[in-house]
Amino acid sequence: MAKARAIVKRRKAVRNIKKITKTMQMIATAKFQKSLKRAVGTKPYTLKVRELVRELAASVGNVDHPLLRRPTDENRTNRIALIVLTSNRGLAGAYNGSVLRAANAFLKQQMSAGKTIDLIVAGKKAISYFNFQKRPIAQRMEAQDTPRFADVERLADALMKDFIGGKYDSVHVAYMNFLSAGVQRPDVMTLLPLAGVDNTSTSAKPQAEKERGPYNVQTMYDFSPEPRVLLDELLPLTIKTALFQTFLDATTSEHVARMVAMKSATDNADKMVKSLTMQYNRARQSQITTELSEIMGGVEAMKG
Repeated sequence: MAKARAIVKRRKAVRNIKKITKTMQMIATAKFQKSLKRAVGTKPYTLKVRELVRELAASVGNVDHPLLRRPTDENRTNRIALIVLTSNRGLAGAYNGSVLRAANAFLKQQMSAGKTIDLIVAGKKAISYFNFQKRPIAQRMEAQDTPRFADVERLADALMKDFIGGKYDSVHVAYMNFLSAGVQRPDVMTLLPLAGVDNTSTSAKPQAEKERGPYNVQTMYDFSPEPRVLLDELLPLTIKTALFQTFLDATTSEHVARMVAMKSATDNADKMVKSLTMQYNRARQSQITTELSEIMGGVEAMKG
């Protein structure tokens, strides 16, 4: 009877765990739906701002801006900044591990090239990881379920100031890139210098020739104020929106990873309950058979 009681206690514990994982799955689903709307809603704006910057840069020609500066041998400091975005909580499958592996691989690559890295870490999981590795952390941030643009803007302003001042040669972000509800990939994005803008004057020519059509008509744009003035305003905005998008993608990826992990845990708990029920039935049946055998043996002994 002791074995059957142990199985009953274990089955009860698994059922209680199942209730918890089911509740966490529902919470993660609600947070994911809310975060998905923000991430998907801001992405077209982020892409459109970058597209507008490219058109302006193509109209200006050779763009010379501090945010596009690429370090030369004379002004190279060999110091870069890496922002690592993880979660505050676990139980999110391979989410945090994938981001940290990508960040660690990037760190080893840059350190082997002789770079000094300043770590800017968001999320308790990354803070614990780098503390365990005894890597110094330049700045610590707390991961938020709902990232606020004002907080990201302050971080972007500080990074742009340091980059323009020559403190950093480049700024990178390690995060989980949200592609769809079923696909998220760890990525290390180069935030500064801003890529894909300074070389658009040459790459835009073939596309412009295609758009002229059979009548060899080229579309001309008038900008007010001047394109260079607009670039001074739009380039920092492009950096801020790109950084904010990484925070939104990271948060959305975290929620979908936790949702999937908790659903898997709930399904596994369901299977375990069924397995334990079968074990209990077999143990109970064996005990009943043993008791009946003992009773029949006693009756036969009394007859003799």
